[in-house]
Amino acid sequence: MNRLYHESEDWVRQGACRNYDPELFFPVSTTGPGRETVELAKAICRSCTVRRDCLRWALRAGEAHGVWGATTPEERRYLRRELSLTVN
Repeated sequence: MNRLYHESEDWVRQGACRNYDPELFFPVSTTGPGRETVELAKAICRSCTVRRDCLRWALRAGEAHGVWGATTPEERRYLRRELSLTVN
């Protein structure tokens, strides 16, 4: 897990992902056989009570890998573009 988060962000310790193998959230690919892994990781995230905090952190930190807050890197890039368009 990326260690850029601040220690006061204890949402990390509350994440549903803490009960699973971290590799599940960092698939080799988001297509082909990796697609099933991504969908499983996203389903776990969707049930998580700190999903919004996780996604907020991933967007703020520019996290380029893995499933965070039920989003893939591609989805987060899209969200960042959309957010920058609404701010400007």
